[in-house]
Order: sequence, then structure tokens, then C-alpha cells
Amino acid sequence: MAAETHLQSAEISAAQFFQIWQHYDSDGNGYLDGKELQNFTQELQKARKKAGLELTPEMKAFVDQYGKSTDGKIGIVELAQILPTEENFLLFFRCQQLKSSEDFMQTWRKYDTDHSGFIETEELKSFLKDLLQKANKQLDDSKLTEYTEIMVSLFRYFIHKSTKLCASLAINFPFKAYFNIFQDGNGYIDENELDALLKDLCEKNKKELDINNLATYKKNIMALSDGGKLYRTELALILCAEQN
Repeated sequence: MAAETHLQSAEISAAQFFQIWQHYDSDGNGYLDGKELQNFTQELQKARKKAGLELTPEMKAFVDQYGKSTDGKIGIVELAQILPTEENFLLFFRCQQLKSSEDFMQTWRKYDTDHSGFIETEELKSFLKDLLQKANKQLDDSKLTEYTEIMVSLFRYFIHKSTKLCASLAINFPFKAYFNIFQDGNGYIDENELDALLKDLCEKNKKELDINNLATYKKNIMALSDGGKLYRTELALILCAEQN
């Protein structure tokens, strides 16, 4: 099994790390927990022993904590600190993590310059380059390209996971057409148009949205706007809407 083989290595690449993560996070919930965590812990010990390698201090502490327990859980960044990767690029994101949703949207807009709702490969490459420079890391272009490809895979993986988590909240109607009803043709919704849109949503989603909390909804959403402008793709991200 590829994942087990990688666990036998003294050092693994970033791509191999992601392969291991996908293998053990079998339900795609973004954590190793329950039986997944137990399986990983057992196979880590077996693989290292088979390869004649000792557990590192980080691995030993991990095994001691989770080896006999089924009620713990561990995320991808925490696991990245345990496995000996050749260049632990995932930890850059722990150091540079955004402190709020507003920070996320500001960073998103910096790279999603065409308001497509996606960060294209070249945009993502620039994003990674900026993060690496902030972390005082210098990489050649081939390594940066490799990391970009891995991050595209990571984004796809977590977008899929997030879609499943947001399924109960998603607005299940043609959002693009709905958005166009409330904007005046300039491509974005302002505060007054958002007010009308939210009132309509409250009527359509009485169980999930309380019209008495309309002011709170509006305040929280406008905090994520681009200078008072809410573009369709961004509003869809905020509302977990399908852009049909």
C-alpha cells in the first residue's frame, strides 16, 4: 500500500504527505478520528519498525496520546508536524494563518483579481510565493510549481469537504439568476440591495433564517464586502450557494 510505504521513509515529500492524508481520512471530514486515527497510529508503528526506523520524539508523543484512544482527532496541520516531510510547507500556513473571515476575504480578493470565484493556478503560485517570502523561504521555480500543484489538490479536497458540511445551509435554487434580481446591472450588490435580498431569503428559509436577526445578518455579511460591494461569486461563497 502506497501510504504505508511512505510511512517507512525517513523523510517524505509534500506530495507523499498529502497521499497519506487522503488515504487515512477515509470519510473526508478533514480530521483523522476514531478508527481512522487508530489505524494510522498502528500502521505508523508497524511501518517504522519494518523499515528499521525508530519513532521520532514527536511520533512517540503522538502514539502515547492516541494509540489506545478512539475519541481523539487530529487535523492536517497537526499531522504535518508529526511526519518528517522534506519541506514542511503546510506549517507556513499555520504561521501565516488569517485571524478572521474579513482577513480571508481581503486575501482572497488580492489573488482572485477577476472575481471568478476561483484562484487560478498562476494566482495561487503568486499567493504561495508571497507566503514563502514572508516566512523567509527561498525556493526555485520548479519547487514552487510542485507546491502549487499540491495546493490545488488540497483546495479541491477541502472545497469538497466544505460542500458536504454546508449542505444543510446551502441555498438550493439558481443563485446566479436570484442575484441578478436584486442587483441593478453593475455586477455587485450594495447594502440596500443586500437588505432586500436578505428579507426575501428570510421568507424563503423561515426555519434557518430569522427575520428578527436581519440587521445582524447584514452587518456580518457587509463586513466581508469589498468596500461596500458584494460580487456574485463572493456572496455565493459566504452563503454556501450553488451558482447555477
